[in-house]
Amino acid sequence: MNFASDNTTGASPEIIDAITAANDGQTMPYGNDDYTAKVGDRIRDIFETDAEVFLVATGSAANALALSTMTSSYGAVLCHWLSHIYEDECGAPEFYSGGAKLIPLDGDGAKIDPVKLKKYAGRGVGDVHMVQPMATSITQITEMGTVYSADEVGAISEICKTHDLKLHMDGARFANGLTQLECSPAEITWKAGVDVLSFGASKNGALTSEAVVFFDKSMAREFEFRRKRGGHLFSKMRLLSCQMEAYLTDDLWLKNAGHANAMGQRLKRGLTGIPGIDFPTANNANMLFPHMSRALIDALHADGFKFYDDRWGDDIVRLVTAFNTPESDVDAFIEAARRHAG
Repeated sequence: MNFASDNTTGASPEIIDAITAANDGQTMPYGNDDYTAKVGDRIRDIFETDAEVFLVATGSAANALALSTMTSSYGAVLCHWLSHIYEDECGAPEFYSGGAKLIPLDGDGAKIDPVKLKKYAGRGVGDVHMVQPMATSITQITEMGTVYSADEVGAISEICKTHDLKLHMDGARFANGLTQLECSPAEITWKAGVDVLSFGASKNGALTSEAVVFFDKSMAREFEFRRKRGGHLFSKMRLLSCQMEAYLTDDLWLKNAGHANAMGQRLKRGLTGIPGIDFPTANNANMLFPHMSRALIDALHADGFKFYDDRWGDDIVRLVTAFNTPESDVDAFIEAARRHAG
């Protein structure tokens, strides 16, 4: 039973069916097809604005290509040091931007501390000896499972505006965050000051489909060229677009995220109070980071449960639930933890 990542799952049946249906017949290549047009319209409807929408195959490509349009080769992107762009993309943002620097900042729960952001947002501006801050990137949900509220995004946006920085949101798990918040997609993004969103689907039921949504359309034309030059303009784009269309149809994206979050909270409730387990960080979606004794970790691994325990120190483990995690798997993990703890 695998709680290592929401990447360990397959795709939603609805999305597999959509690929099969889209595979029939012929259509124009490189995004000049009805599937791609419909996806753009659907995303504009969901976010209630006239954004430009582009599809790529991976979240790393979405982030790196988006950030490459937001900063120059001598620029800097401010981010949290636990962000995916800093820790898990093998320098892709630097590569696609031609050398822009990522400057990691602190903040509880993997959220950027506005005080730290304010300190660095204007640092070195105009100094030819220093990289120039040009963008900030936040993650929704964060790599520690926490969720930015609309007010928190707005506060970061205000600092960015003051210092003329663009604001990017890595929304690899955007749906998981949204289902925890009492707001619309628009309120947590462009209405709060986000300029560009990497809108994820692959972790939540898609196979290979992510959208880059430009609320600030002034950067969109450059992205078209960077996407092509970076090898992410797919000739058979309809096979990416049909996934995103199915993902958004009948609110599948929200249903999938809602189930993943519900399983995460079921797991947390069941583990709370078990000797040797505590939750030092508040978690609000489908990612849990409890502290466990080493003996308990080893025993659970021996039982066949898969999860990460080697990246956060102090015997902190990561448990992730997905759109199709069965209740029985969650309950089996809880029962095993109780048995070994006793």
